[in-house]
Amino acid sequence: MQSIVKLICLPGDGIGPEVTRAALAVLEAAGRRFDFTIEAEEELIGGAALRATGEPLPAATRAAVTQAKAVLLGAVGDPAFDGEPPERKPETGLLALRKLLGCWANVRPVRRVAGAGTTPLREEIAARTDLVVVRELTGGLYFGEPRGFAPDHTEAHNTMRYSAGEIERLARFAFKLARERNDHLTSVDKANVLEVSQLWRSVFVRVAREFPDVRLDHLYVDNAAMQLMLRPGSFDVIATGNLFGDILSDEAAVLAGSLGLLPSASLGGAVGLYEPVHGSAPDLAGKDRANPAGAILSAAMMLRHSFPHEEAAAAIESAVDAALRRGPLPADLAVSGAPVASTAAFTAAVIAGL
Repeated sequence: MQSIVKLICLPGDGIGPEVTRAALAVLEAAGRRFDFTIEAEEELIGGAALRATGEPLPAATRAAVTQAKAVLLGAVGDPAFDGEPPERKPETGLLALRKLLGCWANVRPVRRVAGAGTTPLREEIAARTDLVVVRELTGGLYFGEPRGFAPDHTEAHNTMRYSAGEIERLARFAFKLARERNDHLTSVDKANVLEVSQLWRSVFVRVAREFPDVRLDHLYVDNAAMQLMLRPGSFDVIATGNLFGDILSDEAAVLAGSLGLLPSASLGGAVGLYEPVHGSAPDLAGKDRANPAGAILSAAMMLRHSFPHEEAAAAIESAVDAALRRGPLPADLAVSGAPVASTAAFTAAVIAGL
């Protein structure tokens, strides 16, 4: 009897609908090979939701996602809403979604597939890249209170805040992930300056006693940013806070060749949220030029973390790698003058490799 993979699909804005269609097509092809059926319900988020309902995360979407096992998201962002108050910004819908689902750990794998796009590093250095950035999602500078402007707008302030409990749950998650990989965890902080980072480091040291088989080291964030470019192969799992993780994970995208290659999973609650790292790229919307690899690989992460389909997840990842090695490449990866694979053509190449 076939199992059912039931998910909520939030295409979102810009290229989001195109890349989620590609991911669903690959999931359906994987289902035919590995004997499961995809049932996807589509709902609104972001700019698309604002245009239709006046809200970035409508009640219907809230109700649907809380009853789901997994959510596959395309992209959120629409320049038409630039300058609007927070409640009228598409990105507010994404923040509200993460909070609603209780997602506190963002997982971003970064691997280099030889020949897939350009990188400022020598290929022999970049080729060794196979790491995961684990970013805390619900605390830190982005959510700390108090925050705001002075009445005359000549001064502003934000608060970086973490509790020991918030740090501990992320640390334990990162240690377990490192144990599943290569038994190496790097905690990134700014403990030479920030009290928050001093607490962060002390909690990681304490939790490390539960994982004697995992090697823990610490880097200040500025040094970590440099070492990512100099010695990317020295990293396995990187764990860090919200702000630092936001910056480092985008920097790490350079190692892979493009943001368009990177998937992510936001975990911690009962429902997993899976989305490509790239933005909505409104200038590419509707042109069949978007790179769907990040969305397809996010769907593979969904099969791995939210459903018991590890074999299918690995097959999708192998098919993406094969399509990248074989070419032609999507527009964000192709060198000047080389043939370019459309969104549809690259998706078809991945499906053919399953």
